[in-house]
Amino acid sequence: MGSRVSYVLKNFIDYDRTDIKRINHALKVYGFAKAIAFGEDVDESDMEILEAAAVVHDIGIHESERIYGSCDGKKQEELGPAVAEPLLKKAGFNENEISKICYLISHHHTYNIKDNVLLNILIEADFIVNIDEGDFPQGTDYKLIKERNFVTKTGKLYMDRLILSGE
Repeated sequence: MGSRVSYVLKNFIDYDRTDIKRINHALKVYGFAKAIAFGEDVDESDMEILEAAAVVHDIGIHESERIYGSCDGKKQEELGPAVAEPLLKKAGFNENEISKICYLISHHHTYNIKDNVLLNILIEADFIVNIDEGDFPQGTDYKLIKERNFVTKTGKLYMDRLILSGE
C-alpha cells in the first residue's frame, strides 16, 4: 500500500472512529477491490486511485445522515466527493488523481457504466462485501446481481466462488 493510501486510510479511520462497522466495511471493500484489480492486471497508478477510492467510497454517509436523515447510495454519491477531497489533497494526490477518485466515489452506486474498469471493480467489491454483510433481503437473486452488475472476469470468479458456490 502506497504511503498516500496509508495516509487516507489512517485519516478515514480517524474520521469514522465512532463507527467500527463502517470502518470494517471500507477495509473489506479495499481488500476485495485490490484483489480483483490484481486479477485484472490494473497498473500501479490506477491501483493507487482504486485503493484510495475503495477506502473512502462511503465517506459521504455521515453527511447524508446529517443533512437528509438517511444514507442511501445516491446521497452518498452526491456528498462523498466534497468530504473526501480535502483528505485526498492532504494525502498528496494531485487534481487529476482527486478527480478520478471522486468520480469513483460519486458513481459507486451507479450500475449502468460498464466501460470504466476501476468503477466496475469498486462496484463489484462493494457488492461482494454488502452480500457478505447481509445487506440484502432474504431471497435476493445473487446470480441476477452478478449478471447485471459484474463486468470483470476476476469479480465474476470471486462472486461464483464466494457467494454463488452454495446455491
